[in-house]
Order: sequence, then structure tokens, then C-alpha cells
Amino acid sequence: MDNVGIVVESLDAAISFFAELGLELEGRAMIEGDWSGRVTGLRDQRVEIAMMRTPDGHGRLELSRFLAPPVVADHRNAPVNALAARSESEHHRPPPFRREPPRGRRTGAY
Repeated sequence: MDNVGIVVESLDAAISFFAELGLELEGRAMIEGDWSGRVTGLRDQRVEIAMMRTPDGHGRLELSRFLAPPVVADHRNAPVNALAARSESEHHRPPPFRREPPRGRRTGAY
């Protein structure tokens, strides 16, 4: 595992839960501004995050609590992540993943 993100209602409760499982809190921060809006496709967002490290030190868990925009109970009308919406729309599916052989190597089946 490299990095997994989970959106939660209570950051403190989620931190406590994952700490009981052995993850260690690395830090907390507030994410907001133009840059974060461009990354997620949500303007005027304010997100409080906490980063937790797995016991082996190789993975990270990113816990997020959205303060703005407000949480929408009916997900069908929620703002969408514009990047994901482009690749997961009902009218377009990305081509299947194809692994290309490393350059200069022609041995083995890929």
C-alpha cells in the first residue's frame, strides 16, 4: 500500500480507531485554496486532513474531513470530482490497461 484516502465525518474518531489498529499519526493540516480546488474539481473547498503511517512504515492512510462544500446527503446531487468524472462517465470508459514491455527488452511474454 502506498497511500489510501478515506473521507470521514469525525477526524478525531477515525484517528483513534486507526491508532488502535497500530497506525501512527504523522500530522494534521488544513487544505484549502485555488490549488486544492484545481486538484479535486471542487471550488472553495476546506478539508482537514490527517496522515497516518502503517506500522511497517511503507504505507500511508490519508483521512479527510470536508468542512466546505457542505456534505450532501443524496450523493446523486453532490459535486463531482471532475478528474474522475471524465474517466468514469457513462458515455466513455478508458481503454483497458495494457502493460508495455520495458524499452530495450524483448524477452518474455508481456
